[in-house]
Amino acid sequence: MEVTKSSYCSFCGKDKKEVEHLIKNNELYICNECIELCYEIITFGANHQDNLYGSNFKPMNIKQHLDEYVIGQHDAKKKLSVAVYNHYKKINSRFKSDKSMKKSNVLLIGPTGTGKTYLIETLSKILDVPLVIVDATSLTQTGYAGNDVDSMILRLLEMTNYNIERAEKGIVYIDEIDKLSRKDASISSGRDINGEGVQQSLLNILEGTKLTFEDSRNTSSNQSFQIDTTNILFICSGAFDGLERIVNSRMRKFSMGFVGNINIDSKIKDSCPKISYEDILEFGLIPEFIGRLPVIAYLNPLTKDDLFQILKCSKDSLTIQYEKLFKIDNVDLKFTDGALEKIAQMAINRKIGARSLKSILEELLCDIMYSTPSNDKIREIVIDEDAVEC
Repeated sequence: MEVTKSSYCSFCGKDKKEVEHLIKNNELYICNECIELCYEIITFGANHQDNLYGSNFKPMNIKQHLDEYVIGQHDAKKKLSVAVYNHYKKINSRFKSDKSMKKSNVLLIGPTGTGKTYLIETLSKILDVPLVIVDATSLTQTGYAGNDVDSMILRLLEMTNYNIERAEKGIVYIDEIDKLSRKDASISSGRDINGEGVQQSLLNILEGTKLTFEDSRNTSSNQSFQIDTTNILFICSGAFDGLERIVNSRMRKFSMGFVGNINIDSKIKDSCPKISYEDILEFGLIPEFIGRLPVIAYLNPLTKDDLFQILKCSKDSLTIQYEKLFKIDNVDLKFTDGALEKIAQMAINRKIGARSLKSILEELLCDIMYSTPSNDKIREIVIDEDAVEC
């Protein structure tokens, strides 16, 4: 049978069988998914001037948006919201060239799988600013083979198609920053080109410097671009494994002679308010580098309830994503609370936080996703507690 033009959305091209609704207006059709996308663009994307300058761009409003996607981590979200607000308030005001007003670069500390990267990705979407994510372990000291620190600014520039103004308001997120901790001189007598050397190379960029890049789009052109990193927001993060031992050791020394030996929880979560500049310095970050990250926020290890809420309540949770995937085959996929609780417990057992949820759901749904598309009689699938094997 010939398929007519009216069977498809005029904007995304999806067949009417792939969407819930297909609305006709004259000779054009639009599906419900495109309508939802347009709404998001109008609310958050195209109207980014309201986000950066208007009433919606306040710390409480930023955190409220983050709350829709990121479960828990309220202290980290609050500190990040304030830092972001102050940063963009300054660069969009008459004080943007005032060198006495230092940047609010951020250091995030937290175990793997606690949502550090996801938090920053969500933040960049809310603000509608370009984001570059860099693994600190891929960086090398300027002058050595590998990705020198300037390369991440070039990536930001290329992402904006060499729009200098937009690039200079972007965010550079450097993950695994704890891997750059200074090596003990007694262990290595060579140049620490991936540790302290990279920290040294990052100093001027984090503070603010001008970098010049050639136009890589046209090799025959001699055009160059100069970008100022002064107004780029830098957010660094890492698990900092072992930092809790440094904190607890100091706390025990402090407690001796006052209250005797006390039982200090080994979890950095409980000693987080007591993390000091000296603790991070002892861990291996150099003083000049720490000084350029004035905002320090900690992300707590995720509990079973946190993981349950991530599956059930997050605005773009994995369960919602899989439900949409099954909906394309006209199948309603549903998860009971009991099933979600068992999945959350499985994630706890794997000890890598929310990172394990995707693989757990893939394993759980693999057979179903294999057979369902070939069975036109299946219209609803319910994943209950019995279907989840711990």
